[in-house]
Amino acid sequence: MTAPLSNIRVLDLSNVLAGPFCGHLLVHMGAEVIKVEPPAKGDLARELGADAALNTSKMGVSFLAQNAGKKSVTLNLKDSEDTATFLKLVKTADVLVENFRPGVMARLRLDYARLRHVNPRLIYCAISGFGQTGAWAHRPAYDQIIQGMSGVMSITGDAESAPLRVGYPVADTVGGLTAAFAVASMLNAPQRGGFIDVSMLHATLGTMGWAISNWLVAGVAPTPNGNENLTSAPSGTFRTRDAPINIAANKDEQWRILARHIGREDLIDNPNYRTREDRKRNRHALRAEIEAALAARPAEAWVDDFNALGVPAGKVFSVPEILEHPEIAESGLVARFDDVPGVERPVRVVRPGFRIDGEVPAVSAPPPALGQHTEEILTSLSVGGRQVGVGSIGDRTGATGPGRSDEG
Repeated sequence: MTAPLSNIRVLDLSNVLAGPFCGHLLVHMGAEVIKVEPPAKGDLARELGADAALNTSKMGVSFLAQNAGKKSVTLNLKDSEDTATFLKLVKTADVLVENFRPGVMARLRLDYARLRHVNPRLIYCAISGFGQTGAWAHRPAYDQIIQGMSGVMSITGDAESAPLRVGYPVADTVGGLTAAFAVASMLNAPQRGGFIDVSMLHATLGTMGWAISNWLVAGVAPTPNGNENLTSAPSGTFRTRDAPINIAANKDEQWRILARHIGREDLIDNPNYRTREDRKRNRHALRAEIEAALAARPAEAWVDDFNALGVPAGKVFSVPEILEHPEIAESGLVARFDDVPGVERPVRVVRPGFRIDGEVPAVSAPPPALGQHTEEILTSLSVGGRQVGVGSIGDRTGATGPGRSDEG
């Protein structure tokens, strides 16, 4: 597969998830992604994850998950010499991604207003909780903060459990995905260069189309409905003999096929379930009728039957179960690295979820140790490779650098 971004250099100054996930997508499309990390500390994700020993060695599971294929350079952006080196890197770069709180890069005199004079073709992508302008711009933000403020938590769970956090950092991930899409699009512009402002709040709201439109268009406020799909019935999660399954009999013909297959053809002409609207109004009673029939057989048997009959259905898997299933285990989605610096066992991580010409995008290098590529990259700036000069961006004295509290 020809990597579409094979000639693109990305400077990744970001921390934890939203920015690094953007870089994760770009590096799998062939870009050279250089993580610029503070000496000694590095990306905070290096200290996060379920394995305490890896956190101590600064190769935490949270870092390993989205940094394969990247290079790591350590620079102190409060130091004048390191800043000069960083500017040389900027001169060679096509893209810069950061997720500091708005104002941090300006205090360092390394914001887009300055860097575009060093490299007019630079695409500068700033990811933050609330964007670069507005009353909330300077608030710190993490995934759960955005989940709550976007309304996601208010419609997750059911009437008893909501508001409920989505079980993975969906707002961070959506922010990173939005940033990667914007960067890739800007790389295709007739004239390179520009500033991308990604608000995690706006990006998350932008993915909530149906829930938001119910309010904006129909005047109906979205509510938490657990595992029920309010647009149709029977559509949701159902108990079987041994495990829950999801069924989406959203079309009338699918409903009739389901009713006949479970031996409850009598339900089809029942006035409580005759039309889609009838079934929606009486969804809970209908679910009880269906579950009574599904109790006769195990989940896998029902799933196989329903799909063969054209009724969408799927077993509710745990994370280990789906990763071990042949459909995933043999698909190439999960990469394995046997020689990861600082990690004394093989590391498996997930690749992007798409194929190009039948191939899953992959990288050959494992996640880097902190500063692993500093000498290599810095040497290339002055000896061969992309040899460059540095444009003046003005006095840098008195600048204060980014800290952990400045993350987007």
